[in-house]
Amino acid sequence: MIVERQNNEILVRIAIGTKASRIQDILDYLRYEELTSKSTATEKDVDKLVKEAKKGRWERTKKKK
Repeated sequence: MIVERQNNEILVRIAIGTKASRIQDILDYLRYEELTSKSTATEKDVDKLVKEAKKGRWERTKKKK
């Protein structure tokens, strides 16, 4: 693996033999870090949002069947 810093970017070169699924997992994690780096949300805020999103989900699912 080769890591280079160019201007405002970091370039990573990985050998062909590396599993694409592992590379995708790492890229997904890095994307998550990039998207959440400036977030001020607390775990409590996230839990509240998840609860709101799930509210009534079972009833909506039953109606679709």
